[in-house]
Amino acid sequence: MPAIVNSVLEGSIAEELEIQKGDEILSVDGCQMLDMIDYNFYMKSELITIEVKKSNGEIEEIEIEKDYDDDLGIVFESAVFDKIKPCLNHCIFCFVDQQPKGLRDTLYIKDDDYRLSYLQGTYITLTNLKDEDRDRIKRMHLGPFYVSVHTTNPELRVKMLRNPNAGKALDNLQWFRKNKIPFHAQIVLCPGINDGAELDRTLSDLAKLKNTVLSVAIVPVGLTQFRPDGELRRVDKKCATETIEIASKYKRVCCSDEFFLLAEKPIPSAKYYENFCQLDDGVGALRITLDDFYCHKLPKSISKPYKLVFGCSYAAKDMLEEVCVKLNKIKNLTVEVCPVKSEYWGQDITVAGLITTEDLIRTVKDVDCDEVIIPSIMLRPYSEDFLDGKTLSYVKEQTNKNFFVQDNIYSLKEVVDYIKTL
Repeated sequence: MPAIVNSVLEGSIAEELEIQKGDEILSVDGCQMLDMIDYNFYMKSELITIEVKKSNGEIEEIEIEKDYDDDLGIVFESAVFDKIKPCLNHCIFCFVDQQPKGLRDTLYIKDDDYRLSYLQGTYITLTNLKDEDRDRIKRMHLGPFYVSVHTTNPELRVKMLRNPNAGKALDNLQWFRKNKIPFHAQIVLCPGINDGAELDRTLSDLAKLKNTVLSVAIVPVGLTQFRPDGELRRVDKKCATETIEIASKYKRVCCSDEFFLLAEKPIPSAKYYENFCQLDDGVGALRITLDDFYCHKLPKSISKPYKLVFGCSYAAKDMLEEVCVKLNKIKNLTVEVCPVKSEYWGQDITVAGLITTEDLIRTVKDVDCDEVIIPSIMLRPYSEDFLDGKTLSYVKEQTNKNFFVQDNIYSLKEVVDYIKTL
């Protein structure tokens, strides 16, 4: 997977040099690059020479004089330029294995690459970490990483990940501590397997690593109707309540929003989440969005009657209903929440990122409104594609509705600003 240019930023050095989509960066100062880690390292210079293979096959050598910290403004197709390090596990809860055929090809990729963890915050298990990987991590002072721990019980982790190397998790994490490499930990909670006393043991072991552990996120196992028959069961109210209680005994440990919804408990205050370290794992997303909303001044009225609908996940339903109470005080504005039931995946899936076109269409098609608000996480980045391969344009055609895509999924500022224009 070479260093192919996907786009260049407007007004950037790359645009000035006429670097274009489809061009390939062959080397920087004569050095080939494995990934964005190398690229970022080589960019830290005031004078560089890049070798570019144009989309027509011609090769150009360009000398660039710039400030030390200046970036060229290139967006690459991938963060790694060689092969992605594949996942060697066969986790009992693997979501990829719970997907049907026919979705986007990228949804079936199982990566376990420390570089993507460092660069993009993806989760790794460390079961495929080699000596040369450790040497590079130590030499370049990389970190923090995001580690799927699940359990520190060696025998249980081997069972959960179905990989004999999985039992070395604590050894790897102790190596992180020895070399002052910080990490965030994730625990996918599977009732009857790594909950209760096993969870307590895992959190106790992680606490002994002290400040090397920046945060611990506990998330419930996700089960779809396509999962193979097995021993997994969903997190229920009792399990969620017990998990919240166990987690409360430890510092820097947070349960995802879904645990509080399942336990029928209020979403905690911002203090609980500290720095919101694992937002993308659903830990504090509802709280930060709600708190952000109350920071924005609402208009008293809009120029004409207008009705908005939030096409959202069931996980966001209660939070958005609280938002609607305030928005409906604006004269001429009507706002309501239409949560999308996931018939495609099954009722246990309640997150926006897995909503498909047909489920969205079924939910909003017959709703009387002027516009439907959806979060950008429903779409593939930089596109209008849903995960089932169909597009927002298709949804518009099928529903005859206008759609407003909320770009920042953790802020309602765009929505408030848009309402002010109505």
